[in-house]
Amino acid sequence: MMKISIITATYNSAATVRDTLACIASQEYPNIEHLVVDGLSKDNTLDIVKEFPHVAYVISEKDKGIYDAMNKGVKLATGDIIGILNSDDFYTGPTTLSKVAEAFEDPAVEAVYGDLQYVNATNVHLVTRTWKSGTFRKRSLYYGWMPPHPTFFVRRHIYEKCGLFNTTLRSAADYELMLRVLVKFDARVQYIPEVLVKMRTGGMSNASLKNRFRANKEDAMAWKLNNLKPYFFTMWLKPLRKVLQFNPINIWQK
Repeated sequence: MMKISIITATYNSAATVRDTLACIASQEYPNIEHLVVDGLSKDNTLDIVKEFPHVAYVISEKDKGIYDAMNKGVKLATGDIIGILNSDDFYTGPTTLSKVAEAFEDPAVEAVYGDLQYVNATNVHLVTRTWKSGTFRKRSLYYGWMPPHPTFFVRRHIYEKCGLFNTTLRSAADYELMLRVLVKFDARVQYIPEVLVKMRTGGMSNASLKNRFRANKEDAMAWKLNNLKPYFFTMWLKPLRKVLQFNPINIWQK
C-alpha cells in the first residue's frame, strides 16, 4: 500500500492547527506519515501537536519562511506520495486521502489535484469562495489557470526530478513549482472533481493594488525561472479568475 506523506508548516498556529491535525488523524486511509515543521512558535502550537500521536515527525527550528519549511518537510518525507496541508487548512472529510490514493493507483499518474473552498476565518461553515479547478489542460496555464496548491499531490520522484520550492520567491513559490511540474516537466495529471480542502481566509487579501502588483511580478518571474513564455495577458487573467469564485453573499458574514 502506498504511503502518503503530509507536510504541515507551522508558526504560532495554535488558533487553527488543531483542526488541521484532527482532520489527518481522522483519515480512513491507513498508511499516512504526517510531518510538522515548526518555525520556533512562541505560542502553544507544539503543545497541541503533542496531543496527536499520529504525527510521525516534528521539527522546530528557525527557518527562512514557509517555503523553506516545506522544503525541509519534503526532504524528511518517506512516502510514495507527498502533499502539503497548511496549518489553517483542513480536509473536507475522512475519505479525502483514500480518494487521492485511488487516483494514484494508475502508475502513469504523477500528480493529482482537486477543488478547494475558502471559508470564513471564524465560522468555517460559511463558504466565501469556491475554487473549481476543472480538468487539466496544459494550455490553460497560459490563460491564468492553476490548481489550488493545498489539493496538489505528487509522487516523491517528482520532487527528486523537478526540485524543491524556490525560496527566493515570497508568495509565488507554489505557483512556480506547479509550472515546473505541469508545463516544463510535463507530468501526467489526474483531476478529482470534488472539494478536497477547505482553507480559512481573513477576507479579500488581494484587495490592495500594491500587493496585487507585487504578486504579478512574482508570477511573471515564475515563468521566467522556467524559461517559459506566457501570453501578455496571462498574469492579469490569473487574478481575474479568482473574482468569479467568490460568493458575495457570504464574504462579509461572520
